[in-house]
Amino acid sequence: MADWVGRSTALLEPLADAIGRIVRGGDALFADDTPVKMQAPGTKKTKTARVWTYVRDERPWSGQSPPCAWYQFTIDRKGAHPVSHLSGYKGWVHADGYSGFNGVFGADKAREMACMAHVRRKFVDVHAAQGSAIAEEAIRRIAKLYALEKEARGKSPVERVALRQALAKPVFDDLEVWLHAQLPKISGKSPLAQAIRYALGRMPKARQYLDHGCLEADNNTAERAVKPVAIGRKNWMFAGSPRGGKAMAIAYTLIETAKLNNVDPQAWLTSVLAQIADHKINRIDELMPWRYAAQAA
Repeated sequence: MADWVGRSTALLEPLADAIGRIVRGGDALFADDTPVKMQAPGTKKTKTARVWTYVRDERPWSGQSPPCAWYQFTIDRKGAHPVSHLSGYKGWVHADGYSGFNGVFGADKAREMACMAHVRRKFVDVHAAQGSAIAEEAIRRIAKLYALEKEARGKSPVERVALRQALAKPVFDDLEVWLHAQLPKISGKSPLAQAIRYALGRMPKARQYLDHGCLEADNNTAERAVKPVAIGRKNWMFAGSPRGGKAMAIAYTLIETAKLNNVDPQAWLTSVLAQIADHKINRIDELMPWRYAAQAA
């Protein structure tokens, strides 16, 4: 499927670009990246390149925009890449704490929403390795927050904020205070102390979801979006060149956006390729997968 899309890159690139604009047109998006191999020019060796994904998905808060996933390929992991990808974006960005995203945030730039799943994961690792009672308690407290998120899913932003302020905020505040109290009791060099310090460093930026109904408690939406790349690289092994990497990113943008909208990618793209050569560029939205689904229905 990706090879088929790759052969039609020139025709399909405007469609992928339009999806990128939709992703960056919302109040919030999810961002992540994953490594891929690229053949180094003039050698038989490979180097580590990167695929970045940016996702807009408003379904958890009943937003009106269809879900979209936009992928970009770069030959390295420099922070200049997400800064360029999100240039001019001033909404919320869910991110995992990678320092390369730091340039995205700041005055007159995007705002950061940290990931509670990453906070939880640190304690899960410690508990699995050491059976720590403190780590187990931290996991239990975080589970309370996620139980409340199940109740918030699908509600309007106003309803989500009301629920979170009434029920989740006390749990979040207590967790933060409790974590501070645990640090003096344990070795500062221990993995548990590292997990606690990581949590306390990220939680001030994670608590934003309590006040904004368009935010999620974690960045799992973006993590799910990079999984197809992680699975795919086991099959195709590496990109042959930067141009091939770009074609791959376009393919993932189109295929994964179609799947997010419950549209068969091959059927949709077959329809698109039959029309796009003669289609006016200022009416590219007419070729989106959700339009195809509506016409098919």
